[in-house]
Amino acid sequence: MVRPPFDNFTKPDAAPTVISSSRRLLSRLRDTMAGDGEPQERLDSIVSIIAADLVAEVCSVYVLRAGDILELFAATGLSPKAIHLTRLAIGEGLIGAIASQAKPMALQDAQNNPAFVYRPETGEEIFHSLVGVPILRGGRVTGVLAVQNRTRRHYTEEEIETLETIAMVIAELIAGENLIGIDEHKEGGGHALLPVTLDGVRLSGGIAVGKAIQHEQRAQVLTLVAEDTEEEKNRLNLAVGEMHRSIDEMLEAKEMVLGGEHREVLETYRFFAEDAGWLARIKEAINTGLTAEAAVEKVRNDTQARFGKQTNPYFRERLHDFNDLANRLLQHLLGKNGVINKDDLPEKFILFARNMGPAELLDYDRSQLSGLVLEGGSTTTHVAIVARALAIPVVGRVVAALDNIEQMDTVIIDGNEAKIHIRPADDIYQAYTNKMAVWAQRKATYTSTRDLPAETKDGIRIRLDINAGLPSDLDHLRQTGADGIGLYRTEISFMDSNKFPDVNRQADLYKRVIDGANGKPVVFRTMDIGGDKRVPYWNSEKDENPAMGWRAVRISLDKPTLMRHQMRALIRAAGERDLSLMFPMVTEVSEFDAALDLLNTELDRAKQKRKKLPKDLSVGTMLEVPALAFQLPSLLKRTDFIAVGTNDLFQFLFASDRSNPDLANRYDPMSPAALSFLHDLVNTCLKANVPVSLCGEIAGEPLEAMALIGLGFRHLSMAPTSIGPVKSMVRSLSASDLEQHLESLTDFSDLSMRRILRTFAMDNSVMI
Repeated sequence: MVRPPFDNFTKPDAAPTVISSSRRLLSRLRDTMAGDGEPQERLDSIVSIIAADLVAEVCSVYVLRAGDILELFAATGLSPKAIHLTRLAIGEGLIGAIASQAKPMALQDAQNNPAFVYRPETGEEIFHSLVGVPILRGGRVTGVLAVQNRTRRHYTEEEIETLETIAMVIAELIAGENLIGIDEHKEGGGHALLPVTLDGVRLSGGIAVGKAIQHEQRAQVLTLVAEDTEEEKNRLNLAVGEMHRSIDEMLEAKEMVLGGEHREVLETYRFFAEDAGWLARIKEAINTGLTAEAAVEKVRNDTQARFGKQTNPYFRERLHDFNDLANRLLQHLLGKNGVINKDDLPEKFILFARNMGPAELLDYDRSQLSGLVLEGGSTTTHVAIVARALAIPVVGRVVAALDNIEQMDTVIIDGNEAKIHIRPADDIYQAYTNKMAVWAQRKATYTSTRDLPAETKDGIRIRLDINAGLPSDLDHLRQTGADGIGLYRTEISFMDSNKFPDVNRQADLYKRVIDGANGKPVVFRTMDIGGDKRVPYWNSEKDENPAMGWRAVRISLDKPTLMRHQMRALIRAAGERDLSLMFPMVTEVSEFDAALDLLNTELDRAKQKRKKLPKDLSVGTMLEVPALAFQLPSLLKRTDFIAVGTNDLFQFLFASDRSNPDLANRYDPMSPAALSFLHDLVNTCLKANVPVSLCGEIAGEPLEAMALIGLGFRHLSMAPTSIGPVKSMVRSLSASDLEQHLESLTDFSDLSMRRILRTFAMDNSVMI
């Protein structure tokens, strides 16, 4: 007979007794902790209870003090005069060893152990056996719990587990009852802390070292019922005015004046702050008898209840902006201006938060804030956009980040590798110190090469463009020395609007982009909305699989008026200048033909109305769907250029959702399958004399960009921050040597070519 899983499953006979005994002990400890008396008195009672329950002649608690010193805080069975007198350094004696290793220790003959250190004031020379466990909280050693017996006793695994559970209870007593002052926690060193490395998602590159600071995001409302509603409205109006002024001051900061996507984010934030509907709802709540603070909280809760389950990134980001604004308004109502006092913070710190808004980030002094760690977040999170503009390293989606830190812990944030090192070991700390020195040298190199061409050592010119999506991104052309804009995402303006932009509005926007490029080429991608890129005014049904759903050119062809209006706007914006545009998510040649027909219709319309026409019109398509690659011979006869979008292409190629963390690192773009696909694609385009570019994320990584050049790509488009590193790589590379090296590799059995490429770079002094 097949037995169902877990049916009739039991532990050995002794286990239930041990469990029941443990529960009784914890119950007694809980009652003691909840009772009256000073914390020291309750701790004294706890050690007596533990000793009696475990039939131990000694029970002692050592607490970590400033300077990595373990002080005997409570004991039964040892000499009372030893309490608060006996002290051991981390690593000193058996107690110090338990703390330094953060592991339990059980010995039948403790005194003969080489690590044993005798303290005459304790009177412990008569006790032979010992078992001790570290007291841990948030991954940090805060003390040691130990029991001793005269006899050479063997402590069971169950007894050790019971002690570990009790140690968790004691940890909360130590932390919650101020047995140790907060100043001592700040002064404490790091030898008793457990090193922790956490992984996340890269939101902003860079490396920094600093002390951990937890961001307190939510203001607390204590008074709910108003005595005078008119007075509460007056208080609200004053607080709103103060909030508006503080946001204006942020926009006037030197980092924001020059413009960019980050400024657009803050201007949108200000727009929400001035939303009349939001403020009207707060005043309505005040009319019901609530204080201004309670009214703000009520409207926040109502909004959260209505939209909190939204999965659309656009709506979720807007909801977070409203939450941020509500908290900011509460701070002004409660007499807190939201500005963190510089004197209360260390010289350099790493900020930890579950999530936060862009304005909250700007509350902190930029000269002190070195990095940001988020438990949530994405690359499009507004705080990440602002952080990138300020060159602040950010790692997001770090699971349990706040649970693993204490205030003032030493932290290394590696935004390039998306890693967080909390309380790092000395060798890790030194390695990153050296890495930061190298990084500083490289940044200086990137600046010095800004106005130099991206040309290989053997004279091959590589075109390096930036990806953009807002007119403010044009500043990056000048700042980075990029050759042009290889991908202008027109859908961003659709997503940031509360209604579908008409032809005039679109034309004005595109004209600003062309004008701002100052003669440098711009490639416009027609709107790639739908799927996971939803717009607030678009009431489409949710796709079960957004990446493969109704999106991009599929929507445009089903609703041709939308595409025609966009093409009309692009033609008008170009005037008699050059115009380049491309269609996203084309799956088969017939879709390209249909889109091209719509464009020709608009060109004919412009001719009939005697409108200005583009001097040179270049029409291409993105290659993101593998099916289109099998129609290349037919497609290349029709298109002026091909732009490879590897972000979507690779997830379709590997049948791997790029947003799934379980698969994020499963399939390497440097795998033989991916490189072979791209190599065949480039060769086919070159033979047909059709230009081909690549605008996926891999184009912005020096190692990956090097591989692409070796495959034959001569045109890459990337994030603005990647121009410097990639250009430095290009100028240190011999493209012909790399091509020969790749051609000589016939065995593609490895999961990735990354190791081979790194070796080539090291052997040939290529900057990656």
